[in-house]
Amino acid sequence: MPPEATAAIRAPFGERLAAARSTRGSLCVGIDPHPGLLDAWGLEDSPAGLERFSLTVLEAVGPVAAALKPQVALYERHGARGLAVLETLLARAADAGVLTIADAKRGDIGSTMQAYAEAWLGEGRPLAADAVTLNPYLGFESLRPALDLAAATGRGVFVLALTSNPEGRSVQHVGGDASVARSIARAAAAENAGPGPGQVGLVIGATVGDAAQRLGLDLPSLNGPVLAPGVGAQGAGRRELEAAFGAALPFVLPTSSRAVLAAGPDTAALRAEAERTRDGLA
Repeated sequence: MPPEATAAIRAPFGERLAAARSTRGSLCVGIDPHPGLLDAWGLEDSPAGLERFSLTVLEAVGPVAAALKPQVALYERHGARGLAVLETLLARAADAGVLTIADAKRGDIGSTMQAYAEAWLGEGRPLAADAVTLNPYLGFESLRPALDLAAATGRGVFVLALTSNPEGRSVQHVGGDASVARSIARAAAAENAGPGPGQVGLVIGATVGDAAQRLGLDLPSLNGPVLAPGVGAQGAGRRELEAAFGAALPFVLPTSSRAVLAAGPDTAALRAEAERTRDGLA
């Protein structure tokens, strides 16, 4: 089935995410199977342990989170068998009606970017998620294959704009009021022009403080979601989110990984921790 035909039967990602948030709250839970977490759960650092970990998180947290965000690198480290586990997770989540954001941070040019787009956003592809994170630092327009394919297939993208790691400032903050981060935010907003919530979101760390305001990012005009990693173990809570996003807070998808996952492997404890975190951000 061509992507254009699929778009007619799948609601756009922005609409599906808004619906999930209205019924399950705004929390996104990262699925980060670090070796230390696998060990804490009593699991081997192997594809089998990876699968047990991933599907347990899906079962426990899927019903109470707006989306799940598997960290692709932690599957890739197990090679083909690790990626097969990720394929299983994405398929099971789709069957359960749980939105997934593949945290792959892909970015390239030309036919290579086209291939990345098809891998993570193409209809019928084994690794296709509901959305994928993208790296725009070869130029925002280099992402065009992914932007167009996401629009065609009813999927979404989250473009790195303002990350919380100290090294990011050397690129993202350059230009002051005409910062690189601001140019990325404006380009994303242009993609979302039109009625309804757009499918192009931004990644902005929950611990960036007032950087978005200082650098002139007009987040309320984005008309799309903001993925905000850093809740919980990295120190962000409701107060930090309000400081970072202000009037744009209703569009933010706060993300917690380690703080929730540390409650496992018991599924009831995992779900309770996810609910506690979600309710504390409301």
